Amino acid sequence: MWQKEQVIRELKRRGKRMTKQRLLLLDIILDGSYSCGKEIYYDAIKVDPTIGLATVYRMLSTLEEIGVVSRCYQCSLEQTPCMYESAEAG
Repeated sequence: MWQKEQVIRELKRRGKRMTKQRLLLLDIILDGSYSCGKEIYYDAIKVDPTIGLATVYRMLSTLEEIGVVSRCYQCSLEQTPCMYESAEAG
């Protein structure tokens, strides 16, 4: 499991700025288990209503690139095409 400090170091190493919104999203993502980006978005806007859905998906994409989360596709009758889960620290 990734620790917040490890993720921040890796993001900075890759040239990403650590904005207030990114830090908030990182806290939310590392603390929970979500089935989609919209769930993360709904939790995030409770704290900062200025966060956009695109920001959430960009952050998820960045975290997926570095291996913090992985996208899992599920076959089911429900309308849940994928979910995000924490990846093991590398």
